[in-house]
Amino acid sequence: MNNFRNESNDKLFRAILELKNVNECYNFFEDICTYKEIESMAVRLESAKLLDRGFTYEEILKKLEISSATLSRVSRSLKYGPGGYKMIIDRVKK
Repeated sequence: MNNFRNESNDKLFRAILELKNVNECYNFFEDICTYKEIESMAVRLESAKLLDRGFTYEEILKKLEISSATLSRVSRSLKYGPGGYKMIIDRVKK
């Protein structure tokens, strides 16, 4: 994913880091994303949290509106990705 790391994405992520609170996040993300995109990201994070807590695929699929393909991708990222899911899961536990 080397082409993912580029100047345009750097600017986007720096802008996100400037958000000060949840209300500012809502305002920014409602402007930049569709409702479905925001919902998809939220469900992916929730599924990563559930996987991290030991829930099975079957339990997660029943609990959340997520496809098995997306859940598989989240699982793969959680296990073999650069650690973003785990980092955020650990931070929000505190």
